[in-house]
Amino acid sequence: MQIKNLEKIQKEQLDSGRFLPIMEEFYTIQGEGGKSGQAAYFIRIGGCDVGCHWCDVKESWDASLHPLIEVDGMIDKLKMIPCKDIVITGGEPTLYNLDYLCQVLHTHGYQTFLETSGSHSFSGRWNWICLSPKKTLPPRPEVYSFAHELKIIVHIKNDFKWAEKHAEKVSSNCKLYLQPEWSNKDEMMPLIIDYVMKNPKWNISIQTHKVMNIP
Repeated sequence: MQIKNLEKIQKEQLDSGRFLPIMEEFYTIQGEGGKSGQAAYFIRIGGCDVGCHWCDVKESWDASLHPLIEVDGMIDKLKMIPCKDIVITGGEPTLYNLDYLCQVLHTHGYQTFLETSGSHSFSGRWNWICLSPKKTLPPRPEVYSFAHELKIIVHIKNDFKWAEKHAEKVSSNCKLYLQPEWSNKDEMMPLIIDYVMKNPKWNISIQTHKVMNIP
């Protein structure tokens, strides 16, 4: 009975959005996409149902491994950081109700950035959304119009065709990025360079934080 009551309480906490399973928080330099090179505070939420085989944070997949943290309690940590850009990443953050998190962050003057595969409907209010579709669980149709940035991970040659299919669905103002899958970057990067030169609507993104050896 106590276990059932605990599970009920945890579900209520998650549904309210006032508690989230936080894997880690850290202050670093954004390494990918349109915000690359900028300081940012990352909040990584545990739980993912996408399961990319190249994921470098597979320990984030199981939400039960990460403690439920009260959103209001995060602000004290943030006050110690000089940066106002907060990146919500995962896992897959859109598994959860993020309305309250965004409300609290905006109330305290922070900018909210979301990194998502688009596999679930969005909640929350975002200053910037990076949409990075995955083949294992494609984006929901309605999320494309919200994306400020489309980031396609290029693992094989056929991914260029796949990238174009997604580019057709985002708005004309959405920035387009091709990023080599890290373990295959030496093979894919020359192909990406050639493709971008022939199709200049695309930009190149690389995981510069790995090059700089920072989190």
